[in-house]
Amino acid sequence: MPTPVFRPSTVRFELDCNLGEVRSLTQEIREFLSLHGASESDARGCELALAEACNNAIKYAKATAREEKIDVDVMCDSKLIELRVNDHTQGFDWPENIELPDADQENGRGLFLINSLMDRVHYYRSPGNNCLVMRKERSVNAASSLEVARQTPDELSRQVIESEKIIRDMAEELSFCYESLSAIFRCSAELGRTNNLEEFASRLLTDLTQITSAEWFVLRLLTRDNQLAVFSASEGLRNLPPLKIFGSEAAVGCMEAEAAITREDAWFDHLSPLTSTDPLHRIQGDTIGLVHPFCLGDTLIGTLTVAKSASTGLFTAVQANVVHTFADFLAIQIVNARYTEDQLSTRLMSRELEIAKAIQRSLLPKSIPSIPGYDLAGFCESAHQVGGDFYDVLKVNDHSLLLIIADVMGKGIPAAMFASILRTLIRAVPEWTSQPATLLSRVNRLLFEELSGVDMFITAQLVYVDSKDRTITAASAGHCPALVCLDRESGVKSLSPDGLPLGILPDTSFSPVSEKLSRNSRLLLYTDGLTEARNPKGEFFGQDRLVDWLGQTIQKEVTAEDLKAELAGQLNNFQSSTALSDDQTFLIMSE
Repeated sequence: MPTPVFRPSTVRFELDCNLGEVRSLTQEIREFLSLHGASESDARGCELALAEACNNAIKYAKATAREEKIDVDVMCDSKLIELRVNDHTQGFDWPENIELPDADQENGRGLFLINSLMDRVHYYRSPGNNCLVMRKERSVNAASSLEVARQTPDELSRQVIESEKIIRDMAEELSFCYESLSAIFRCSAELGRTNNLEEFASRLLTDLTQITSAEWFVLRLLTRDNQLAVFSASEGLRNLPPLKIFGSEAAVGCMEAEAAITREDAWFDHLSPLTSTDPLHRIQGDTIGLVHPFCLGDTLIGTLTVAKSASTGLFTAVQANVVHTFADFLAIQIVNARYTEDQLSTRLMSRELEIAKAIQRSLLPKSIPSIPGYDLAGFCESAHQVGGDFYDVLKVNDHSLLLIIADVMGKGIPAAMFASILRTLIRAVPEWTSQPATLLSRVNRLLFEELSGVDMFITAQLVYVDSKDRTITAASAGHCPALVCLDRESGVKSLSPDGLPLGILPDTSFSPVSEKLSRNSRLLLYTDGLTEARNPKGEFFGQDRLVDWLGQTIQKEVTAEDLKAELAGQLNNFQSSTALSDDQTFLIMSE
């Protein structure tokens, strides 16, 4: 409620920059004028003029001045009523001649109303603080009757026509507001029951066409690839092609694209007709209408077109305002629906990741078996987007093991599921564990149909370790090379036998490669998450760093667990705060 400060025959109000405060202010001032003897017609006229002035002062206030008060001064003596409104807008030049604007113009009616209701109006501009001064001579009944009697019939007739037009326009606007609110409330209630945004938009815009006397509408929404695609339209118009609005393929000579790019209303009528290539022209050639781009903040949401036959007459400013209202309301509903959908997708994705991580954890051995003379340790660090990395160790007999490491192309549950299937298939044929190449061929034939059906593949490496013969035999299905460090003199060797990833061809042959182990040797199996790890500068960890690190370990008498902890630390220090982009998995064996 505005706070008045009274002086004799004068009142000052400090008005918040809030349209909701204007009505209570003008009513308070009307009562003040009535208490000081103003006639009902004078008080009413001042109330209406002041309402228009305050509305403009608030509507056009600069963003930096929204927190400042708007001072309103009212002075009333025996002959004169003076109203002053101090605004914080950019200001404007008060026109010398003010006439009633045409029905299809949106601006100017407020100034005409103020000028008609008051006897003298002056507008003084100054930087950041303008003053509108409105003066009205207090009427006396006898004098008023005499003044009316002196007017010619033509003047009286003109005043009556102008007054009737103002009242008719105001009544039309009130009618549109009522019908608009009724349609919005009704469709919102239905949206709450069905949650079908497309159906909601169709019903709401069908009501809009009836309210504005339009014949058809087209609602387009901006897609992720910067196209305006039809989301809802009048019957028979849903198949309009999408419109590109940016780039070399942007639509040319199209009202909808023009409105979207300029973010301004585009009107088409007999003076600005649609081009023959415009999709709207194909709907109806002889047509008039409005394309309104609607946004939320600075984000373009889409365009709304309403149109009708040219013979029915132009859309009025009030009807255009109704189109704006409906479009802005739709923008809020669309953004809310998208936000809700994104939240649901995020929850579903989060749940999928939890399931995939649980599957991935279940693939890792609870304990790693050992054989005489050799020590093993495994490591698996999942990235946020879970992949299909896993390792496994199978004890073949008292002196031999099969080491397995694999990476399924893809993320989430599908990758984790195929990793689980691969692990199961390998464990299901123990008779082939001593022959890694043959085992890979068999597994590939069993998995090919399923993997190729979903365009996925698996890289894998199997290494058979025989401690009795001190040999390792490796076979690879397109996987990272195994690294083996035999002694200080030999350095680090790469074991990279030929072989395509699983799921590429149904009948793939794999070539084994063997190596003799010496005393204090090291063996490292890993996935590409190690070599492709990045630091904050974007540099890769790379295979060279991995080779250098493994070569240096030959000088240390350490366990596999110690080596695992050291390599994990090296990776962590290199990546620093950089998030993992892929799973990091490795198996390390030391003697």
